[in-house]
Amino acid sequence: MLRIQVGHSYFLRYDRKQWERGKPYPPLATIQVAALLRQMGHQVSVFDAMLADGVEDYAQTLHDAMPDVVVFYEDNFNYLTKMCLSRMREAACHMIGEARACGARIIVAGSDASDQPEAFLAAGAHAVLIGEGIAALTQLLQRLERDPHIDNADWVSGITGVATLVSEQTHVTRIGVVPPDPRLTLRPAWDLLDIDRYRRMWRERHGYFSLNMAASRGCPFRCTWCAKPIWGNHYKQRSAEDMAAEMTYLKRSFQPDHIWMADDIFGFHVDWVTEFAEHLRAADGSVPFTIQTRADLISERMADALKLAGCAEAWIGAESGSQRVLDAMHKGTTVPELIAARERLGRRGVRVGFFIQLGYLGEQLDDLLATRELVTRAAPDDIGVSVSYPLPGTKFYEQVKAQLGKKTHWDDSDDLSMMFRGAYDSEFYRRVRDLLHAQVTLQQSRPAQTPEHYHEALAALDAQWNALIANEYAHRTEHATSPIATIVIRHVATAQTR
Repeated sequence: MLRIQVGHSYFLRYDRKQWERGKPYPPLATIQVAALLRQMGHQVSVFDAMLADGVEDYAQTLHDAMPDVVVFYEDNFNYLTKMCLSRMREAACHMIGEARACGARIIVAGSDASDQPEAFLAAGAHAVLIGEGIAALTQLLQRLERDPHIDNADWVSGITGVATLVSEQTHVTRIGVVPPDPRLTLRPAWDLLDIDRYRRMWRERHGYFSLNMAASRGCPFRCTWCAKPIWGNHYKQRSAEDMAAEMTYLKRSFQPDHIWMADDIFGFHVDWVTEFAEHLRAADGSVPFTIQTRADLISERMADALKLAGCAEAWIGAESGSQRVLDAMHKGTTVPELIAARERLGRRGVRVGFFIQLGYLGEQLDDLLATRELVTRAAPDDIGVSVSYPLPGTKFYEQVKAQLGKKTHWDDSDDLSMMFRGAYDSEFYRRVRDLLHAQVTLQQSRPAQTPEHYHEALAALDAQWNALIANEYAHRTEHATSPIATIVIRHVATAQTR
């Protein structure tokens, strides 16, 4: 038996936007791995960085646990870890150094580590897992349990999917992307977390309490910008019965008011969602939940099944209102499908959010205005806006990597810096983001306003759009084309009729 401390490096306090947002979720993949290691017979503790004050909290937990092995296993279900934020890498490297000083063997796994193992090895990690890494992790621990003093070279020798230092040079044995490991099907080690601390923050900030679950790992779609260093294009779904049993467990154990489904694509098959709803109804285990999905999956049957299961909100990867941009992304959806999905879910009382992505390679002003038009026509209940973010391993990254400078990662999730040469500068896209959010806020407020006040506010918003468009030349890069005036005029006219 080994004493193992499992942790991660996503500190909510180091991401100003997310701290202010105040919606923390437990590190799902981290506590799944903790459950697996405990089942293997090891003594397991968890360092949960999510609500820690900072890296200064780590030393005491390290002292208390006195681990033989430290496993920094990042939460693969947290989309922010896929962004490989530089502030979190700094935190991870700091904690690796502290664990190394205490004499522990250190294993690191996560999106950033899979892409850039050198940074973590340089900080003191003995081994970096490439991808999900469960097979390699179990082999490493089995060897260490047999011989606690095994030399590092012998420890990692012959194990694929591991990066380590050999003669001060990074040596990586890659095996390509493999399907999600079937051993990660245990119920997460919820008991190793301070759930009350999560509950307090949620209730203080929002008046309700939310937890997270995941019905699947991976995504089979091939959007050019989507980083998939962990599961590639593989997709593995849990049984509907097992998923319903876990939701029932959470409902009875922790009384959440809401569940966030952390899947890249929830449900996928309508028959699975229907079965999930039936099991929940039989167990009285349903908790209102939010999902991420795609517009082309929301048939009338799927909308019915989601409503029956208790889906309260669905976030759709809309990305753009320009079909030309969607096609360039290999998104596989159409603008009419986005509008239809929003309408189908809305008719059933399910809130709809759109993820919007600005600045994709080749996007021009008329494409941006088409996105504004989509938001106007579809009238989503909420939106999340970002700019295109090139991450290693994506087709998009390969297209723009020659344009990247020293800044290759955002510091935090509110950075919104353009790291390649799009049509406009970062400030322009930040302004578009703000106006899109203002537009959604105005549209959602319409029922509470008199027609006169609404149209006054709409005219004021249109004036801000017009001022930005009139000054867009000041923000252009050499990759921008001249805007088409008729498109601008037509768009503004359409917006004013609403």
